Amino acid sequence: MPKPFLVSLAVLILSCTPLALGQAQQQYPIADKLADKIIAKYQTSSCEQLKAQKAQGPNEQHEEMQERVMDLLKKDPAMRKHFLNRIAGPIVNKMFECGMIH
Repeated sequence: MPKPFLVSLAVLILSCTPLALGQAQQQYPIADKLADKIIAKYQTSSCEQLKAQKAQGPNEQHEEMQERVMDLLKKDPAMRKHFLNRIAGPIVNKMFECGMIH
């Protein structure tokens, strides 16, 4: 393939990517806000805090909210995919760093 074609293709892909990402994020604003909150929790919590929270378990209010979110995600596979793709990396990386995943 000629190099000008590859450069043009790369420019096209890079120019469309932010637009596509922006559209996906605008499509699920509630899922994005929740994902941001969860990611921030994992990024700002120490390993000791995360381990203590896991050992303590969820409180009643947290359980109710978790059930509502799970219902929404079960009903909308596209939102579920979007949400899980946003939170999976940061959560799993933090858990790995903290020795919570073996």
